[in-house]
Amino acid sequence: MSVSAPPRPPQPAHSGGAGGSSARPGGVIIGERPIRRPDTRSPQVMTRRAWWLVILNFLIPGSAQSLAGNRRLARIGLTATLVMWLLVIAGIVITIVSPGFLTSLMTNGFILLLVQIVLLAYAVLWVILTVDTLRLVRLVKLKPSARPLVALLAILGLVIGGGSVTYASQQLIGPAREALASIFTNNDPPVPPSNGYYNFLLLGADSGLGRDSMRFDSISVVSVNAETGAVHITGIPRDLAYAPFADGPMHDLYPDGFEGHYSEDCGWGPGINQLMNAVEICQDDDGASIYPDAAAKSSTPAIEATKDAAEGILGIEIPYYVFVDMKGFADIVDALGGVDITVQERLPKGGGPAYDGQPAEDWAIGWIEAGPQHMDGDTAQWYARSRYTTSDWDRMRRQRELQQAILAQANPANVLLRFQEVAAAGEDLVQTDVPQSLLPYLVDLATKAKEQPVTTIELTPRGAGIDSEEPTADDWALIRELIQTTLHPPTADPSTEG
Repeated sequence: MSVSAPPRPPQPAHSGGAGGSSARPGGVIIGERPIRRPDTRSPQVMTRRAWWLVILNFLIPGSAQSLAGNRRLARIGLTATLVMWLLVIAGIVITIVSPGFLTSLMTNGFILLLVQIVLLAYAVLWVILTVDTLRLVRLVKLKPSARPLVALLAILGLVIGGGSVTYASQQLIGPAREALASIFTNNDPPVPPSNGYYNFLLLGADSGLGRDSMRFDSISVVSVNAETGAVHITGIPRDLAYAPFADGPMHDLYPDGFEGHYSEDCGWGPGINQLMNAVEICQDDDGASIYPDAAAKSSTPAIEATKDAAEGILGIEIPYYVFVDMKGFADIVDALGGVDITVQERLPKGGGPAYDGQPAEDWAIGWIEAGPQHMDGDTAQWYARSRYTTSDWDRMRRQRELQQAILAQANPANVLLRFQEVAAAGEDLVQTDVPQSLLPYLVDLATKAKEQPVTTIELTPRGAGIDSEEPTADDWALIRELIQTTLHPPTADPSTEG
């Protein structure tokens, strides 16, 4: 007699293939990739999946779509993220290996505009990816207590990541590009160095204090060695009289040196800072007939005349100028976080009736005490202006001290930290005809200059023994010889050593 085998229990369904899906009681199939095809009936599974997607979207934008969403959008997001990381790594490598090349890129207006557009586009893409990630998460399927936390984490990741990209575009790159476009308007090809030096006329004036005209209170020439970056600053007294001019329209008008002109309507003295009156204020056409090409060169007739005078005095070619308005001078000092100066003597703040013989105690609005001082913009401005109890020669010395203090404070780390404030202050502070194409080279020279001391020459009775009120032909010859010796010091003859 045969015995039949007992019936076999029902086997769970299989989808077939290696690694196939398993099934829960009731026949519900769970996909082999639970992140892309999760069990939507399980709040625990959906919540765990949501955390992963949100975190991955923050760490690697585009990865959430690759795992659970539209693969085409995922490719766009991942490619953009990879490109951004490669650019960051390339920037770090270039900064270490060739900082000059990176500087040349970051001082190019077109490159900055391109970088700004790329950053904004990536920020917009990050928003799209975050919104799509929240769609993939399906908040209604999560545990109720986790829903606001997941949404908050996604938004926080967008603010940190996308916000950082937007900040870099709008608050760093944008102001830099706008400042470059505002300040450096000369698009002419750069002039090559003259006898191994780039020479710049540095002018300071004050449009404040109720003035109806703005004469140059500070005049100096900055000579930068085109190879080493060594800096020499020559201070020209603002009252230096009868200045000779280099070849040009002013030399044709004053072949024997600048002269004063006195009249009831409008006049000027023979001092070099009176060129503003002689060339612009007292001219019916504001000097356009004397220097018709000044505006096209991003300059003014008064600046061009002062440049020709400085060339005639020093005997060197000065192709460019930089004008600093002392009214906005305080802004740049504050933007840099202040400057450190050792004050030699107590100085009053405030204009006051000092020249009426009244003691400073009666009108001073404050005092700059002697000794080491960390000055804010207002204090630095009064330090540069003050003449009471001191001479113009002391004032020139203090202005040079401030110039060097600002150069020392304008280190890359400090400028980057306060970049938005520095760029905004620079737009209101500086006017120049330096072409933008010359900037990368000058920035590289500035880096070299920080490693060397600055040499200063003051064309004063104290400094170079020059009579600024009645200079003679011998004085002009002495100045030119002094400048040539300073810029091109004689080298020792090896045959005579020892």
